[in-house]
Amino acid sequence: MSNTNEHIPRQVILLGWVSFFADISSEMIYPLMPVFVVSVLGAQPVVLGLIEGVAQAVVSILLIIIGVMTDRNGKRVSFVHFR
Repeated sequence: MSNTNEHIPRQVILLGWVSFFADISSEMIYPLMPVFVVSVLGAQPVVLGLIEGVAQAVVSILLIIIGVMTDRNGKRVSFVHFR
């Protein structure tokens, strides 16, 4: 780390905290979701497997699409814009 007066932008700090709390909340709810779907909603375990499979397929397809778009565009998409 350097001793210069470099300043971390406020957006980066806020995005870090948002990411931290989003990770905590998803890690807390993710193990409970199958129990909720099967016991409360009354879905069969096969349906639960289908839901998980479709979710993973959507993520994989979107990763491919975004990767192709990034390759064509020649640059990554930025989510945080600095002034």
